[in-house]
Amino acid sequence: MKKYIGIITVIILFASMSFVACPPPKSLTDMPVIKKAIVVLHPTEGDSAKGIVTFTKVEDGIKIVGDIENLTPGKHGFHIHTYGDCSALDATSAGGHFNPENKKHGAPTDEDRHVGDLGNLNADENGNAHYERIDDVIAFFGPHSIIGRAIIVHAGEDDLTSQPTGNAGARVACGVIGIAEEGEIVE
Repeated sequence: MKKYIGIITVIILFASMSFVACPPPKSLTDMPVIKKAIVVLHPTEGDSAKGIVTFTKVEDGIKIVGDIENLTPGKHGFHIHTYGDCSALDATSAGGHFNPENKKHGAPTDEDRHVGDLGNLNADENGNAHYERIDDVIAFFGPHSIIGRAIIVHAGEDDLTSQPTGNAGARVACGVIGIAEEGEIVE
């Protein structure tokens, strides 16, 4: 019995020494960098809106480029929502606008806005919308990280002032933001 206790003691001692030899965690400056993310938008039940939105790290922030089709002509609210969950038929599983700082709803150019407030898409007479802007509030890491969250396109126009969501109506398309191939993590 003493022989087994001795062997077990040696194993525990060896195992604990291996933990001491582990290198410390990397600093934030050594963290991997994401360069690009993508969303494939799928229609909610009864709708046909679909499209692709890319997010690319640029010098001044993150460049957002979106092309969405099968919309009704006119303006449509366009937001990042809290959860990357489009499983509900009406996309309500994505939660509300991404708002980690509990700010008021606003335009994407407002200082006081949700992180997820991207304004409106403007669909032409054929139902196609193109969106392009550089945003300096969203991020790929930290408290403003959009990775794993959802993009929602709404049926109506975001009035940019009504609280808490801009009164943009039902959700017509949803997609989850993921790391794009060109944006693979590099060290």
